[in-house]
Amino acid sequence: MKLLRLALAALLGASLLASTATAQTPPKFIRGTITAIDGKTATIATREGPSVTVKLADNWTVGMVEPIALSAIKPGAFVGIASLKGEALEVLVFPEAARGTGEGHYPWDLQPESMMTNATVATVAAGGEGQTLKLDYKGGTQTLHVKPGTPIVTFSAGQQSDAKPGAKVFVGAQKADDGTLTAKRLNVGKDGMMPPM
Repeated sequence: MKLLRLALAALLGASLLASTATAQTPPKFIRGTITAIDGKTATIATREGPSVTVKLADNWTVGMVEPIALSAIKPGAFVGIASLKGEALEVLVFPEAARGTGEGHYPWDLQPESMMTNATVATVAAGGEGQTLKLDYKGGTQTLHVKPGTPIVTFSAGQQSDAKPGAKVFVGAQKADDGTLTAKRLNVGKDGMMPPM
């Protein structure tokens, strides 16, 4: 069971971030709240305001995004950090099975001018106002600051029943030439939280 959960977490991580910098057709990221779902489509009220309808692929799955302790950010951990001008907006601590997912430093759409860094934590320096992380990835290094109160999350396997009206979601959907959006996975915030990525 543990191996299955780790495998699902690895697949979830790959679906979220790996294609961001490398795919020919990058996913369209959708952040919002499910307003309707019938097993074949999900309607999501986006953070920008308009609602979108996403077609669910056959055998679609659910990944849970859940809070994790600050202590999980330690040397050797593989993380994904959205940041703005060197300040972390959120920290995703990948399960070990997802190590290497989307490795690199590239633009992200959480906020204007934000970046995503998927890398291994080399050092952690504590300070009066949080932690300073040195991150190493293939081809580069970044130093990012994590203030107290910054969301810190990880992935776990969920069930289709977790994706219900009212659930907060982060979805990477593929957009077809006709504008149709299709998703293989819905990433649901645990206990009503909004996935911070």
